[in-house]
Amino acid sequence: MAGRVGVPKSERVAGAIEAEIRAGRMSHGDQLASEGTLMQRFAVSRNTVRRGLEMLASKGLITTRTGIGSFVTYDGTTIDSAQGWTVALSHGAGRVETRILGLYRGPCARADAHLAAKGDYLCLDRLRYSVDSACGISLERSRLPWRAGFAPLLETGLKEGSLNLTLADLGLSVAGGSETASVLPALSPVDAAIMGRPPRQPMLRLKRVTRDEEGAVLEYVDSILDPVHFGLRIAF
Repeated sequence: MAGRVGVPKSERVAGAIEAEIRAGRMSHGDQLASEGTLMQRFAVSRNTVRRGLEMLASKGLITTRTGIGSFVTYDGTTIDSAQGWTVALSHGAGRVETRILGLYRGPCARADAHLAAKGDYLCLDRLRYSVDSACGISLERSRLPWRAGFAPLLETGLKEGSLNLTLADLGLSVAGGSETASVLPALSPVDAAIMGRPPRQPMLRLKRVTRDEEGAVLEYVDSILDPVHFGLRIAF
């Protein structure tokens, strides 16, 4: 296998397979060649192949099932972590669109309880849904402690529909934060109706707090995620 000088063999293996997946030569659900076949193809050891597969798995491109093999889990649809998400689509949801359900100023008891403070918030509710199934795959409720610069947003809306771009225009950026993942045993009737799903369906729940450079809370987010489409990825 010809490769770039100084690049580890495992990275070259991962890079070659990733290029094929992203180019569409392998589709979601397709099984990769066996480790032995990949060893012959790239002229590398089994450990090198396994390290390359681990790199692909860490990017959400494949999943490996012990004793069975590795399968493509990338369908061309991702959620950009720059938008504040640390979850990625691990199984294809087809065409995904985002619908803003509400952008307003008001109180939020849930945010107050999590932040141990009583606040006035810019509230943003968003639904991400699969166009093909017409079902919501995530419901996100963002609460940003009110700042004077937020007032015009109630009239103009978000810049290009993006909270990240809107905050950047206001000179605000995330310097740090924390997240907590848990299981939501059952959807409430209200959330089930919004997402177009059966009541009491179990979901993944993600709570996130981000802070600015001065340590002040920038945003509190409570998200409900369909575990069929989302998985938490942790690097260690």
